[in-house]
This record gives sequence, structure tokens and C-alpha cells, in this order.
Amino acid sequence: MDKVIKNDDEWRAELSAEEYRVLRQAGTERPFTGEYVDTKTVGVYSCRACGAELFRSEAKFESHCGWPSFYEPSESDAVTLHRDDSLGMSRVEVRCARCDSHLGHVFHGEGYPTPTDDRFCINSVCLTLEPAAG
Repeated sequence: MDKVIKNDDEWRAELSAEEYRVLRQAGTERPFTGEYVDTKTVGVYSCRACGAELFRSEAKFESHCGWPSFYEPSESDAVTLHRDDSLGMSRVEVRCARCDSHLGHVFHGEGYPTPTDDRFCINSVCLTLEPAAG
């Protein structure tokens, strides 16, 4: 996978203000406001910043947390995980492996009935959904 490396000016020119705030400054969109929170469309979710495939609809599930939730990325190397001790808590940040953009956080062991017991809690503004042909 070819890495995508751009400076802040290049990212600002390509992304909306909200996309830049979340993807490049590790912001968060408000819960239950994102485009893909309740989407059931079959397809592939890609990084809005670089287009890399991140998640597939088959791994999306209803977590009722306010953000799209997936139990696994589409490929094991599609995302990278990083310790995040901001906001007075310890979490695991999820970033796009190709462009290092912030996507959200992953939580483990919450008891969801999924194959992995992981919840990749991802901001809609970080994703682009390509519906499956059919």
C-alpha cells in the first residue's frame, strides 16, 4: 500500500472544515448526526481523505452508540491502532493505515453479539460509502 503524505495546507485544500477537524485534528462529530449511523446499504466504506478501503457493510452492526460501528476492518492492515490518553481516559484510537487520518476509536469486551467483541466506533465524516453493484 502506498502511503499518502500531505502537509496541512494540502489537506485543508482537499477537505471540508468538518472533515479536516475530525480526520486531521482527531475531532469527533456529534453522536447520532452522522450520515452513516443508521445506514444499512450493502457496500464498502473507504477513507474520505485518501480513498483506502477500511470497512465492509457485512461487519457493520447496531451498537446504538451514535456512530457507525463495525466489528472488524475489511483487512487486518487497513487501520492502525494507537493509545489515546486524551480527555482524561485511556482509549484506543483508530487511524487509516494509508494516510494516518483519525477515524474514531475501538472498544473491546463490551459484550456485543459479534464475532470479535470489538466495536470500531467510526465518525461518518471520515467515511465514503460505495454501494455494492446490483
